[in-house]
Amino acid sequence: MYTRREFGVLSLGALALPKALYAIDSKVAGVRLGAQSYSFRELPRPEGAADMVDVIIKAMTETGLGELELFAPHLEPRQPFQFGRPRPSPGTPEAEKARAEAEKARAELRTWRTTTPLDHFKGVKKKFDAAGIKIFAYNYSFNQGMSDAEIERGFEIAKALGAGVITASTTLPVAKKVVPFASKHKLTVAMHNHSNLKDPDEFATPESFAAAMKMSQYYKINLDIGHFTAANFDAVAYLKEHHAHITNLHLKDRKKDQGDNVPWGTGDTPIKEALQLLKKERWPIPAMIEFEYKGVGPIEEVKKCYAYAKQALA
Repeated sequence: MYTRREFGVLSLGALALPKALYAIDSKVAGVRLGAQSYSFRELPRPEGAADMVDVIIKAMTETGLGELELFAPHLEPRQPFQFGRPRPSPGTPEAEKARAEAEKARAELRTWRTTTPLDHFKGVKKKFDAAGIKIFAYNYSFNQGMSDAEIERGFEIAKALGAGVITASTTLPVAKKVVPFASKHKLTVAMHNHSNLKDPDEFATPESFAAAMKMSQYYKINLDIGHFTAANFDAVAYLKEHHAHITNLHLKDRKKDQGDNVPWGTGDTPIKEALQLLKKERWPIPAMIEFEYKGVGPIEEVKKCYAYAKQALA
C-alpha cells in the first residue's frame, strides 16, 4: 500500500518514463521467456517490404512474448534459397542461373551490411521499444566468407539495436578470427551449438564450448538444449555446471541420437527440468522458444510452446 505522497511521486515519475518500460511481460515464475525470431521464418515478407520487422513485432505481440533474439536475416535483404526453398538440380542451366543469382545477392548483402547507416538500426530498436519488446540478442552468425568489415559491422549493428549479446552459429576457426573484434567492442558473443559431432570445428560438444571460451573473455554460450540432447549430452547437468557462462537457452524438443525436432513433450529434451532449474536457482538466463518442428503455423505453434513452458513452471 502506497501513501498519497508515494503514489504522487510514482505517478510523476511514470509520466517521464519512456513507453519502452511498459513492456510485454513474459516472465513466468521469475523465469525470462522469449523467442528466437527464427521461429517465425515461415511468415511471408510483405510485398515490397525491406525487412521483416513489422511482421516480427506483430508475431511477438500475438504470442505474448516480450524478449527477443533477433535473427539477422529478418533485418536484411531477402536472399535466394533461404529457409529450405527447393534448389535446382546440380549441373542444370537452372542451377547455374541460381548460382549467379546467389553470388550477386551475396555481394549486395555485403554492401548492405557495411553501408546501411547505423541510424537505420537505431530506428528498428525504437520500433521494438514502442511495441514493448526487448531485443536481448542479435543473432549474427559469422562465417568464413565474411569480410573484416562485415564482422565489424555485426558488432556495430548489435549495439545500435541495443542488444547486449551477439549469438552466433559458427565454427572454431571463424571464432578465432572474430576474437579481436569482440575485444575491441567489448561485446559478448555467445556460441550456439548444433548436434553435428562429425566435424570437430562445429560447436556441438562441451569441449568445443570450452575451446571457444579459452579464446576470449567475451565468448560465452548460447545453449540449445534440443541440439545438445540430440548429440546425447545432458543439458541440465551442463546448465548446472556452466550457468555463469550461459547467456541464454534455446528451447526445442528433439530425440536423442540425432533425432528429429518434435512437438514439445514428445521428445527427449528436458525442457521442464531446465526451466525448473532456472526457477529454483533464479538465474537471469533468458529461455528463448525456437519453433522448428512441423506444425500448423509459427504463431500458433509458438503459442503452444509458450503454454507448455508456463505449465512446466507451474
